[in-house]
Amino acid sequence: MGYKVDYHVHSWCSDGTMKPTELVRKYHEEGYDIISITDHDGIDGIAEALIAGEALKIQVITGVELSVDFEGINLHILGYKFDHENEELQEKMEELRGYRKERNEKILAALQNMGYDITMEDAKQRKGQKYIGKPNFARALVAKGYVGSVKEAFAEGVFLNAPEIKAIERKKMTAEEAIKLIAQAGGMAVLAHPAKIKKIGERGSEEYWKNFEELLRSLKKMGLKGLECFYPEHTEEEQLKFAVLAGKFHLHMTEGSDYHGDE
Repeated sequence: MGYKVDYHVHSWCSDGTMKPTELVRKYHEEGYDIISITDHDGIDGIAEALIAGEALKIQVITGVELSVDFEGINLHILGYKFDHENEELQEKMEELRGYRKERNEKILAALQNMGYDITMEDAKQRKGQKYIGKPNFARALVAKGYVGSVKEAFAEGVFLNAPEIKAIERKKMTAEEAIKLIAQAGGMAVLAHPAKIKKIGERGSEEYWKNFEELLRSLKKMGLKGLECFYPEHTEEEQLKFAVLAGKFHLHMTEGSDYHGDE
């Protein structure tokens, strides 16, 4: 009998809505054997989650999700089983926090110019919150009554998907830098939700699969160790194809829900 796992979970240390301890308790109560809290560009919730996992007898492995650039293509690299106290890793996370702060200030200014009366404090949903991402701005828009839901805040062409917001770039690591950073901290790098990758062809098309295989070949050479084959938004056909490619490139297959909490 296999383990019940979820290797892709977000806490309120990034853009989730639950404390790391609450997430560990939730997954323990639901009978999971192994989970990983993979917050965006940050590892602040790991220590708390590890302690909770030990107390509740559920295995919690260290995790992170890094936004990276590969030749103009935006990718997300998941890191697992690394030393979260690694000095180089911690320094890089602090640097990424600075990049995000710069981008957030530009997003806030753009939203205000669009006529939405919100502040950076409105984007914080809890005391002491360090991380602010687009979902936090979305929740601020909901709280102020500009939209009815977080989903509506991400409607195509408006609000957080308006052209002036989408044009705001954030400095990112390259894919190779992220993979090497995770490896030097003793961990393994995994490509997240591959069916969501843009700029490699229409999803599911022959062009997409050809370009994706080339992408995977390049990342494997950089040290990629795994592929997130099983993901809620992947079709059964996609999951099968990703599993076949993982086998072809000798990559670990992972499964994750990308759970952010209830909105």
